[in-house]
Amino acid sequence: MVIKVFLASSSGSTAIKKKQQDVLGFLEALKVDYAPLDIACNEDNRMWMRENVPVEKKPTNGIPLPPQIFNEESYCGDYETFFDAKEDNAVFAFLGLPPPPGSKKAPVKQEEAQEEVEDEEAKGEDDQPVSEEEEELRQLEEEEEAPEVTEEEEDE
Repeated sequence: MVIKVFLASSSGSTAIKKKQQDVLGFLEALKVDYAPLDIACNEDNRMWMRENVPVEKKPTNGIPLPPQIFNEESYCGDYETFFDAKEDNAVFAFLGLPPPPGSKKAPVKQEEAQEEVEDEEAKGEDDQPVSEEEEELRQLEEEEEAPEVTEEEEDE
């Protein structure tokens, strides 16, 4: 599998240049095989990239900016999603590649772990999710069952 990185060799934007360098440098450091494909000098590359970036991932003007990353024909993401994967130590998963031998499995994101805990807590005894209304009713019942504290007891 070859990772395709669509770049613009003659971009006037320093931000785009830095993003492209960041992606390529990181892939080189990880010793990932990749093919840089220039969209500035090759109209076929530009058209292929624009046609294969999913509609929901395209910016509002409809023209995706480089760098765009693919695993063969499969879209991986743009710089922002690459950066997020890099921060989460999940670049190989992002690229759709198996992790190198001896590497640790990518950790589960804290948000996902927290959602799983909340989902488990939200289930009732019959393992059915509890609606917000049911949860509020349960809390009200617990409050009613709690003994009231009188002013005399508070002073003690």
